[in-house]
Amino acid sequence: MIASNENALQLVTNQLIDGITAGRPENLWVVSIGLATTFFIIYRAGGRGWAFLYFAAIPFLNWSFGVIEPFCLVLPQSGEPGRVMFDSCAFESVGFLQKGVSIHPLTVVTGLVFVFRDFVQRTMGQRVLIVMTLGIAWAFYYAWPVIAIASGLAFAISELADWALYTFTKYRLSTRILLSSAVAAPIDTTIFLFGADLAVQIYMGEPAGTMLHPANWIVFILGKMVGAWFVSEAMRRRENAGLTDPAAI
Repeated sequence: MIASNENALQLVTNQLIDGITAGRPENLWVVSIGLATTFFIIYRAGGRGWAFLYFAAIPFLNWSFGVIEPFCLVLPQSGEPGRVMFDSCAFESVGFLQKGVSIHPLTVVTGLVFVFRDFVQRTMGQRVLIVMTLGIAWAFYYAWPVIAIASGLAFAISELADWALYTFTKYRLSTRILLSSAVAAPIDTTIFLFGADLAVQIYMGEPAGTMLHPANWIVFILGKMVGAWFVSEAMRRRENAGLTDPAAI
């Protein structure tokens, strides 16, 4: 019984180390020191719970798109679903969707990243850009380089647009959350899907257009906006109840 518990503990420990080091346990000390330094920088800059969550979400989502397979919603006309979570698609091929349609299970969470940034800016102001930069930097360690580059560029452009809109508009907080996400999501999606498409060509041997095509683009944006809408509605209810200042920044 004791041996069984020890084996289970060892298994959990090994999985935790693999997760922290992206499958490179020999880098444990270097990664641990790097993460501790990063957390210290964020804390000293005024970041707390939301800031750490925002930082962690950036490399995690980059990693997930290279490891977690998408769902196939509509089968491509070629009859080959490609790199998907299951062998079959939810629907057979449709004439005007030649490339089919797939969606990553964490797409909705991707939309929440913009919302996390909005909350972080309320406490950190423009120093939120420090957290964003650190998250993008760590994405290069945890994700495929091609995806990290595309995601880094996407985050840099879309987050700056999102930050500017959030900072300079006078709408109530719940409206700014939804509006800033609507502005940033198309930019982020276009650049990211281009990088993801290039990555699956290089690493998976998939044909061009596997990830970047109109149907996927629309589905990804809808997924992101669903996450933003839920948070915006929750915030609006808090505003109406007097629990949150609508003019909060």
